[in-house]
Amino acid sequence: MDNDAERIYTFLGFAQKAGKLVSGENTVEARAKERSAKLLLVAEDAPSHTKERMTGIAQRFHLDYAEFGEKNRIGQSIGKSPRNVVLVLDKELAEQMIK
Repeated sequence: MDNDAERIYTFLGFAQKAGKLVSGENTVEARAKERSAKLLLVAEDAPSHTKERMTGIAQRFHLDYAEFGEKNRIGQSIGKSPRNVVLVLDKELAEQMIK
């Protein structure tokens, strides 16, 4: 795995510990509606219907969107079971991940 991917997984862990990240489709959608979110990440191995739904949410709420990593590794990096989607709530962390 390349250093950029490792860095993003590390940032996801930091965001989770800081309370600046939510995960799971329904939670992500609810928080996106609050307009407090910055970056929506969807696992590359997420089901296609999940990707389609999350793409629509990102467009509707003007979120930065990216497909990144594997759901098992995303879950592991945030101390949870596999996760298809995560939403970064902190602007600075989101900007660092986008770089």
